[in-house]
Amino acid sequence: MREILFVSAPISAMLDEMKPIEFKVEKKLKNKLGRAGILSTPHGAIQTPAFATVGTKGSVKSLTPEQVKDLGAQVVLSNTYHLYLQPGEEILGKAGGIGKFMNWSGPTMTDSGGFQAFSLGAAFGKKMNKLAEVKQENTIDERGGVAKLAKITDDGVEFKSVLDGSTHFFTPERSIEIQHAIGADIIFAFDECTSPIAPYEYQKEAMARTHQWATRCLRKHRELQVESEKLKGGDRSPQALFGIVQGGRFPDLRKQSAKIIGAMGFDGFGIGGSFEKKDMNTAVGWVNKILPEEKPRHLLGIGDPLDLFDAVEEGSDLFDCVAPTRIARHGTLYSSHGLVHITNAPYRNDFSPVIDACQCYTCKNFTRSYLGYLFRAREFLAYTLASIHNLYFIVNLVKSMRQGILDGTFDKDKEEFLRTYQ
Repeated sequence: MREILFVSAPISAMLDEMKPIEFKVEKKLKNKLGRAGILSTPHGAIQTPAFATVGTKGSVKSLTPEQVKDLGAQVVLSNTYHLYLQPGEEILGKAGGIGKFMNWSGPTMTDSGGFQAFSLGAAFGKKMNKLAEVKQENTIDERGGVAKLAKITDDGVEFKSVLDGSTHFFTPERSIEIQHAIGADIIFAFDECTSPIAPYEYQKEAMARTHQWATRCLRKHRELQVESEKLKGGDRSPQALFGIVQGGRFPDLRKQSAKIIGAMGFDGFGIGGSFEKKDMNTAVGWVNKILPEEKPRHLLGIGDPLDLFDAVEEGSDLFDCVAPTRIARHGTLYSSHGLVHITNAPYRNDFSPVIDACQCYTCKNFTRSYLGYLFRAREFLAYTLASIHNLYFIVNLVKSMRQGILDGTFDKDKEEFLRTYQ
């Protein structure tokens, strides 16, 4: 049975006055769940729908904060597990939080570390992500089994450090403590991100564990908000806590999770992955029809251009994914006609930009020929220029979806994009 959280009237009033975020819906898609809104945080407003740029270790790989801002990014999301390992919560606390530490003045987010239960556990040593249509390939350890770096119990997750192999244990309470020290505007409850191919019974078990952990996270978060001397002294802004909906690819579990997490009093919600890619929009719809309409919803780990249109249509407000910068570092760039593999032979003598009409720094100043040359020559500038272009493409694609909602052209814009993007 779900535990109900009670707080005293004075404490409850104090928490209400903090108002770490405010969310206002400006316009909705007709007969659909999609909406355009404004999410106000202590470090600025996010116009939603919005793509959160991933800075896993407190930096967006190969880019300066100024470059990230100039390409249009509104918010940066970092990884609790990696920041905990290095530089550590103590240093981040002394620095005044992740924003000051990395010289990013805008809104920030941190995930909970729960994704590492998947990436270092069920997915470790396999070519697997949170969507189900992925071929699995095991990495065999010296004992003939698949080496894993995470072990899940009802109390938390035991991790092996990717830096030195040392053992660490995250409980829900510990995750919240670390995230408070990191100091992002929006933090997430500790959850178990399951394998997309996990059977029903395990998905149900993991979902129940996620709900129990959510209660513990919410309690610890409220304690730290009230007790923090830094908050009382005004040195830190209050943080918003998002609960995470799980349940895999099963409709009954997703709906049950949305009802339970949606009733817990979180400031917003994350929607965990672990579903069939072909049914992703349906699964997101199951959840967003149930979650409180007045609070923001973040779809975790989704960034494919085609998926984003469906996710926006089904009522998601925020997204994050490492794909734009990851594929950029391998010489793959987004275009309005699909992916461009810039080292391919046809581009050696192509002196046009990646996209003619693109206003990113890369397309305004460099050619496909030059970019391909940089990658073949293994020049570091290749990573910077490709990452600028890919992030600009995704960030501004989602901005155009928002504008389409406001202007009433979303359906037409989606149809046109799907027609040309191959």
